[in-house]
Amino acid sequence: MALIVQKYGGTSVGNPERIKNVAKRVAKFHAQGHKMVIVLSAMSGETNRLIALAKEVSANPSPRELDVVISTGEQVTIGLLCMALEEIGIKARSYTGGQVRILTDSSFTKARILDIDGDNIRRDLDAGAVVVVAGFQGVDEVGNITTLGRGGSDTTGVALAAAIQADECQIYTDVDGVYTTDPRVVPEARKLDTITFEEMLEMASLGSKVLQIRSVEFAGKYKVKLRVLSSFQEEGEGTLITVEEDKNMEQPIISGIAFNRDEAKITVLGVPDKPGIAYQILGPVADANVDVDMIIQNVGHDGTTDFSFTVNRPDYDKAMKILEGVQTHIGAREIKGDRTMAKVSIVGVGMRSHPGVASRMFRTLAEEGINLQMISTSEIKISVAIDEKYLELAVRVLHRAFGLDQATS
Repeated sequence: MALIVQKYGGTSVGNPERIKNVAKRVAKFHAQGHKMVIVLSAMSGETNRLIALAKEVSANPSPRELDVVISTGEQVTIGLLCMALEEIGIKARSYTGGQVRILTDSSFTKARILDIDGDNIRRDLDAGAVVVVAGFQGVDEVGNITTLGRGGSDTTGVALAAAIQADECQIYTDVDGVYTTDPRVVPEARKLDTITFEEMLEMASLGSKVLQIRSVEFAGKYKVKLRVLSSFQEEGEGTLITVEEDKNMEQPIISGIAFNRDEAKITVLGVPDKPGIAYQILGPVADANVDVDMIIQNVGHDGTTDFSFTVNRPDYDKAMKILEGVQTHIGAREIKGDRTMAKVSIVGVGMRSHPGVASRMFRTLAEEGINLQMISTSEIKISVAIDEKYLELAVRVLHRAFGLDQATS
């Protein structure tokens, strides 16, 4: 018997039939004596439909009122699941984020969770009920409805698991676990039985869409046992995300390869080589809420240097416009851009004890004629920026070079 939080995504509750299937799955766990808390997303496509509806009424809707509208998607699914559970004889009770009192800050459409009152949930669990909670939403201290941003239901699930000290938080989605890379790019990609929070955090931040990055941060901070499973398969252990690697086992050098197609590179040429120049370039970009990723500053000569960095492709035009506006002020000779970049990253805690990982990565890419335009490293990650047209080739050859297509013993 355990206290389990299960989160089901939009595809898992995409229609009444799928909601009934979720109810049957929950019923199996409940019959085994487990206490069950279920967190739901809106039906797939529903949040987009609600946003489009709001945009038809107002080109720039008030963030507060937008949250009132888009939070209703989850209210529908929690009510329907409780009906489905009661239909098969299981006592169930639904709660919106406000009813549970998932307290957030007041950053509408991208709020952060501050506190959760688990008293109502515990009381209903003790009475033998399944508790069903709306994901993606909460309330601020004055009672305004807030939403947590894209993928926020994952964060709700993990935060609830932390608040009620659940034995495990299970994230049910349309994939059956975390893979060594995207199987659509590399058919030989393998599902991982376990991965560390550190590795999962890097994978999520580098483009892996399996889990929302904030939920992984939350789980790591509060030591929540996290498991990714498929809602469309009856059997399977999924992937367990652990606090730290198993000291008794030999770690693979690399656990996975992440990639992001939506990169763009900007180079500021001929800027004065003096203290503070990086801030003068990146400060205005940061003030415009544009995230900067990889950064390189060349060795200065003749009193000037070149400064390159990458941004997400949707932010490219905004960043270029900002820099063109400050070009004279910073004394730059020229600003160049390339919006056809991609980033490929290898991730693994095993790097710490295996020298030569970077050289193997670089040699593998060089043998395929792939030029590395930028490089960034951390203790468990090496990322390179390359021309987008080489992305899938790079992922495939690196996957093979590090033996990720081989089953572990």
